[in-house]
Amino acid sequence: VVAFLEAIKGHHFETLYFVDLFTGMRQGELLGLTWGSIDFKAGTILVSKQLIKGNKHREMYYLDSLKNNKPRKIKPASIVMEKLKAHKRIQTEWKLRAGKAWDNPMDLVFTNELGGHLTHYTVYKYYKAIVSELGMPNLRFHDMRHSYAVISLMNGDDIKTVQENLGHHTAAFTLDTYGHVTDSMRSESANRMDTFIQSIQDEKVVNNN
Repeated sequence: VVAFLEAIKGHHFETLYFVDLFTGMRQGELLGLTWGSIDFKAGTILVSKQLIKGNKHREMYYLDSLKNNKPRKIKPASIVMEKLKAHKRIQTEWKLRAGKAWDNPMDLVFTNELGGHLTHYTVYKYYKAIVSELGMPNLRFHDMRHSYAVISLMNGDDIKTVQENLGHHTAAFTLDTYGHVTDSMRSESANRMDTFIQSIQDEKVVNNN
């Protein structure tokens, strides 16, 4: 994570990758994120749409409901919201420079400098270039979502919270997917309990003396 954050500094997709790493949104959800879904006052993001690539029967790209059709509200770390605020200021500058050429009818958060939507392939291509330079060419874009889940669990978030943030159907699915992390957490819990029991025993010895 440290190496990745260092590698994306100054990259034109820095905010996009940062937000993905620390919210766990799916790629389509991230690319389909709209400004109307972000409540800066409350510090929340409503994940309710995803950007879909169309076919000959649909327009090239369009917003659609989520995979499980269950919108979710997440409350990211405050630094994530600050990154989005800074990105909004940058996008406003792009809009002013573009003038009549600006075209962002879906009110997307992540666009090019003329307001056009980003494609899944473009975002993925640059991501693969970054992780390849870091010596991890096999990493997938989806692995940032897994990283978010692992970071959340390791920092004390309960399974139910992680499940809701990721948009998993059940907490059981989250447990099955990240069982290796929870096994490690159980070991750490046992160590903390050992420390607590030892402190009680030590205190008892002192009191008896």
